Amino acid sequence: MSLSEPDHELVVAELGREPTAAETALFENLWSEHCAYRSSRPLLSAFESEGDQVVVGPGDDAAVLALPEPDAADAPASERDADDYSDQYVTFGVESHNHPSFVDPFDGAATGVGGIVRDTMSMGAYPIALLDSLYFGDFDRERSRYLFEGVVEGISHYGNCIGVPTVGGSVAFHGGYEGNPLVNVACVGLTNEERLVTATAQEPGNKLVLVGNGTGRDGLGGASFASEDLAEDAETEDRPAVQVGDPYAEKRLIECNEALIDEELVLSARDLGAAGLGGASSELVAKGGLGARIDLDSVHQREPNMNAMEILLAESQERMCYEVAPEDVDRVAALAERFDLGCSVIGEVTDGNYVCEFAGDSEGGDADAADAESEVVVDVDAEYLADGAPMNDLASEAPTQPDRDLPEPEPSLDEAVEAVVSAPSTASKRWVYRQYDHEVGVRTAMKPGDDAAIMAIRETAADGDSAEGERPEGVGLALSSGANPNWTETAPYEGARAVALENATNLAAKGAVPLAAVDCLNGGNPEKPDVYGGFKGIVDGLADACADLDAPVVGGNVSLYNDSVEGPIPPTPTLAVIGTRKGYDAPPAALDADRAGDSELLLVGAGGADGGALGGSEYLAQTGGTDRFPALPDSDTGGVDGLGDLVASLAAVARHESTLAAHDVSDGGLAVALAELVTGDAGADVTLPDRVAAFEETPGRLVVQTTEPEAVAEIAGDLPVLRLGEVTTDGTLSLSVDGDAVALDADAIRELRGVIERELA
Repeated sequence: MSLSEPDHELVVAELGREPTAAETALFENLWSEHCAYRSSRPLLSAFESEGDQVVVGPGDDAAVLALPEPDAADAPASERDADDYSDQYVTFGVESHNHPSFVDPFDGAATGVGGIVRDTMSMGAYPIALLDSLYFGDFDRERSRYLFEGVVEGISHYGNCIGVPTVGGSVAFHGGYEGNPLVNVACVGLTNEERLVTATAQEPGNKLVLVGNGTGRDGLGGASFASEDLAEDAETEDRPAVQVGDPYAEKRLIECNEALIDEELVLSARDLGAAGLGGASSELVAKGGLGARIDLDSVHQREPNMNAMEILLAESQERMCYEVAPEDVDRVAALAERFDLGCSVIGEVTDGNYVCEFAGDSEGGDADAADAESEVVVDVDAEYLADGAPMNDLASEAPTQPDRDLPEPEPSLDEAVEAVVSAPSTASKRWVYRQYDHEVGVRTAMKPGDDAAIMAIRETAADGDSAEGERPEGVGLALSSGANPNWTETAPYEGARAVALENATNLAAKGAVPLAAVDCLNGGNPEKPDVYGGFKGIVDGLADACADLDAPVVGGNVSLYNDSVEGPIPPTPTLAVIGTRKGYDAPPAALDADRAGDSELLLVGAGGADGGALGGSEYLAQTGGTDRFPALPDSDTGGVDGLGDLVASLAAVARHESTLAAHDVSDGGLAVALAELVTGDAGADVTLPDRVAAFEETPGRLVVQTTEPEAVAEIAGDLPVLRLGEVTTDGTLSLSVDGDAVALDADAIRELRGVIERELA
């Protein structure tokens, strides 16, 4: 590890001397792109992060949000005031584990789950749900399948073992991820005003206590490793930078953390993630404007002869750093022992510098020498170490959209429909989510495989016990996450706006409105002007759309240098959105055959049936050609006053008592949405004017089966409402497009959509 020459000069000027080896390593990791956001922080001010619902915003381990009271849960955030929120809180955070998952897909993905769960715990919350958004190279490549299988196995193993359900997410396949997959994981936790903890140290004299697994040499330099392009030999050379997870220790740590919070023993907390103990302890005291004195020899270890740098920077998993009052230290140790966890008092909070002492030679001498005297190996200002990295001023090139150049000759309609419905990115992801325990915790009201998951929160009725046979009143927490690399590769700004609208539309399809969002911004090497221009586009696109959606962006993660010998990844703005609705029942994304005779199939939302362009669509990905990205609604188009009004109207349609089924239109366009609605009993007979109407992917639209089309039109207001056709009882999708026709029964659709499960069986 080494500092760049400009950074070294800054550190020497600040310290007035040459840094020690341990200080050099600390600065190199904490000033890395992964920790300091040197290339992205100048752009992140574009996000709006405030609102009556925001209790803790960006800058902590996870955001904290107040849930609305049930009677206010259906109203958009812009229509609520502070009195509409309860003292029931949820935490929300997202992280990436991209480089580690390329080097070791199982451990890389598993420890990504462990890290975001501990971020949740550090806020005094109990983790209740996970979402994973995964991106791999082309599915027909052996390497992509190997990574895909290993990542899913790692996520399922860790999540299932710790008892936190994985309830949603997304999977995309694109050639741009061939040399650098993305693994983005979000977590939701449950807490309240009395249990809330932050990562801000409180006062000098309090003790710093390390609880959890012993410190080893795994994960050394993980933060700096995540801030570099992947080299051709990364699988072998960078293996030591990947952490090794222990989910059973994590489960004990979760329960121990709950006990510590129950007994009000925690004053502040920080998960040991990037840059290990050095990162967690220095950032914790820096946030409080304080310092610390750390005795590195007191850290419980699982490997012999570790030197100061290794103890400070190892990213060994399942560890938490707590600030504890001196009189409570013994009780914390007793609880740690109860849960069979290691515990060591490693130092105390001070009002001076961040100081670390170590007995023996800081360059790697014998730490076991009983008579060795302690040596100061780190003595720096905590705030300078944690927040002093200079920001990068990088050149950027604005991206341009492609011209229309549709494939000639175009495939027949049946060939086109089959190709799009069976494409791995649009096909069923059942193979993925059936490996996850998505019902543990008994809060999962809407399971994976639908537009959004729904978690049941506040399961007790407001006025006492519910009447016999009735479900208790409460808030349904709707969750969606993902991005579409075809969209953002075609048009970074417009595609990112569409990603935000698509996730919000997923919530609306289940009757929910956005509460807040977190983002995981993935890009290539920012030192390349065209790459940085695309990254800037996705930041601005997400920021503008989330502001319009009344969804403050309350936290997130940035992962750059996702570049390899295969080239840079597409700019990928994973967005995780959390929404609310009164109650937990929602219309399914499946047609109701029993009401076929007295219901109609409608398309409700932005732009009617024809967004006018196929850019970024799965249709062009399968058939070739290019096109501009479809226009999205804004305050001047689409018959609505911005995206927030659009989503609120769609959610109201989904909640209406006449709505039997609701499903959003996104990847693959109407052709895929209709195919996904068909069941063994219920089919659809639909006529569309042209290929663009069948396959363009403008988000912000719902296909709705309703018994009262006039009522839906009234709720939709100025939104376009188009009658698509009839619901049938033959279990067949009959689709007519510009005089051409195709018919696929439920078995044929199931076969086409089952490509992932079939190939990996």
